[in-house]
Amino acid sequence: MTENKVLILMGSESDSKIVESALPYYGYFGIAVDVMISSAHRHPEQTARLAADARKNGYSAIVCAAGMAAHLAGVCAAHSDLPIIGVPLAGGALDGMDALLSTVQMPSGIPVATLAIGKAGAINSAVFCARILSLNDSEIEKKLIDFRNSGSKLKG
Repeated sequence: MTENKVLILMGSESDSKIVESALPYYGYFGIAVDVMISSAHRHPEQTARLAADARKNGYSAIVCAAGMAAHLAGVCAAHSDLPIIGVPLAGGALDGMDALLSTVQMPSGIPVATLAIGKAGAINSAVFCARILSLNDSEIEKKLIDFRNSGSKLKG
């Protein structure tokens, strides 16, 4: 069996606190993550390359956490055929609504699964990745059942 691995991209270092809140959930489900900063605006070539190479680098999905204009998920979706999961973050004058609208308003054929703004969205990104990966991994499926039976809270 191949390793279950997800690439998490953040638009900036200031997003790390929110992203870090999800890491225990990825760990619980046995999903390896690589977390990197790659701004769609400040590092467009790097972002495109990371997305384009993600499948060959062993990733099963890409999670993009970004605030304000939040083009990160859309750029990744334009360059990859993997599931792209957007986590809009607060940070602009609209307290995350700007990021939500930027992430969810994708043209047809360039899908981004968009989650809640902030910490809940970051945590749900782990659960959503687990749901995707559970289609081919019975251990993750069992952990999802336990997680749901626990009231969707981590044990311990």
